[in-house]
Amino acid sequence: MTAPKPALNFKPRGLEKNQAAVYVGVGGTKFTEMVDDGRMPKPRQIDSKEVWDTQELDFAFDELPHKQANSNNPWDDM
Repeated sequence: MTAPKPALNFKPRGLEKNQAAVYVGVGGTKFTEMVDDGRMPKPRQIDSKEVWDTQELDFAFDELPHKQANSNNPWDDM
């Protein structure tokens, strides 16, 4: 009887498209749109597979604008 392999506990460096979309908090269609318009990076190529680099996704996410405060919202001043 073979001993079970221990579970690996690490953050993957590369993500498939749907995983990358979830990682940045959007759906697949919106993620594709963001890649096409340059808000998200293009994928890396591993043979025929497209993989998104989490470090590049982090950088692109950091560059996204913050929502502008709505001056009619009293909670913005709190």
